[in-house]
Amino acid sequence: MRPDLLSQRVPRVGLLLSIALACVLVFWVAANVGFSRLLGRYAAITRDLGAAQRAVSLSPSDPETHRIRAAVLHQLKGLPQAAVELELAISLRPRDDSLWLQLGMLRDELDDSSGALVALDESVRLAPHYALPRWQRGNFLLRQGRLGEGFADLRYAAASDPDYIPTLIDLSWGLSKGDQKVAEEYAQITTDQMHLAFAEFLARQGKGREAAEQFARAGAVSAQRRNELVRRLVSANAFKEAFQIWVTGKSSASGDLGANAIYDGGFEGPMSLDELGFGWHVFTGSQGIRLATDSSLRQSGSKSLLIEFLGDSNPDTPLLSQMILVKPSARYQINFAARTQEIVTGGLPLAIVTDSGSRKRLAESRPLAQKSTDWQVISFEFHTGPKTDAINLSLQRQNCTTSPCPIFGSVWLDSFSIEELR
Repeated sequence: MRPDLLSQRVPRVGLLLSIALACVLVFWVAANVGFSRLLGRYAAITRDLGAAQRAVSLSPSDPETHRIRAAVLHQLKGLPQAAVELELAISLRPRDDSLWLQLGMLRDELDDSSGALVALDESVRLAPHYALPRWQRGNFLLRQGRLGEGFADLRYAAASDPDYIPTLIDLSWGLSKGDQKVAEEYAQITTDQMHLAFAEFLARQGKGREAAEQFARAGAVSAQRRNELVRRLVSANAFKEAFQIWVTGKSSASGDLGANAIYDGGFEGPMSLDELGFGWHVFTGSQGIRLATDSSLRQSGSKSLLIEFLGDSNPDTPLLSQMILVKPSARYQINFAARTQEIVTGGLPLAIVTDSGSRKRLAESRPLAQKSTDWQVISFEFHTGPKTDAINLSLQRQNCTTSPCPIFGSVWLDSFSIEELR
């Protein structure tokens, strides 16, 4: 072989060997890192400190292995050692805001207030627009008694992530000792979303008037959120305020929207199966009952409600009900029209009025006839108690002397109304 060719081949062989060794080294390092992270995941799930240490040994320059070992140590109550591991992870990845955040929270657990604040400050500095670092620092500052700075951070976090708004309001309420004005100042209730969240919170506290005031300032509200607020107010017996909110989502074309009136007493509007407020609520839990509007038979308007009984029916369950606002210590009369066909049962249908707050039965109508060839107008009176703000009008069955107590036949209902008697 010619010497000049040999001299050219030797450097090339060396270069190829270097590349091959470099590839082997890269593969070995990658395999070590991959295996160490696999061990780390196993350690995090099983709280196996030995596996976490092995992961660190395999890849000591990987900050993730130190973070996982810190997490395992934290779970095993080794807080000082966990802090050391987090500090090692940060030395390898100093611009990771989440590592600084974890270190700040861990130092707080160790009662190292000054060290915790340094770490939390650094986390916020590295991620100034993220909600979580601000939220955690705000909570820390509140615990240190620095309310102004703490709430500033919490408000910033809630503005970035609205999921924090309910908790911000709850914290504001707790630290204000239930003083609504102070709570509003802490949380700074200024946006539509915050007004709605505050209304929901106040409803849970049983403060109906205040909840309604906040709702009125909340702008456009979805039907789901409105219904949920109505449900909470009804649960708190804040019936007047619940009605104010419920009525904002109803069209006047669907029925009388007056406070002391039966809504859609002639069943002219669409029936809602999930009614939570002051419209008709129909029971749909039995295959033995069918309810539908009927335009072929009616006492007034263009429709009536047809109830078909096919056998199975629980006498204790209302077939139809509506909540109605009333005045305390007043006398009222309920009127409605009914038509029946071939009713066969030991427990006939009748209308019942109960106090929405106390659930006390106030009055009931006479039972419906088993058969009527024409519409029968039925009226009955009741007195409200001194604390009665709303009543429930329902159609259900008389108690039976036997069980089960099936029912067959058809009932048409129409022209429900209520009037105050002087």
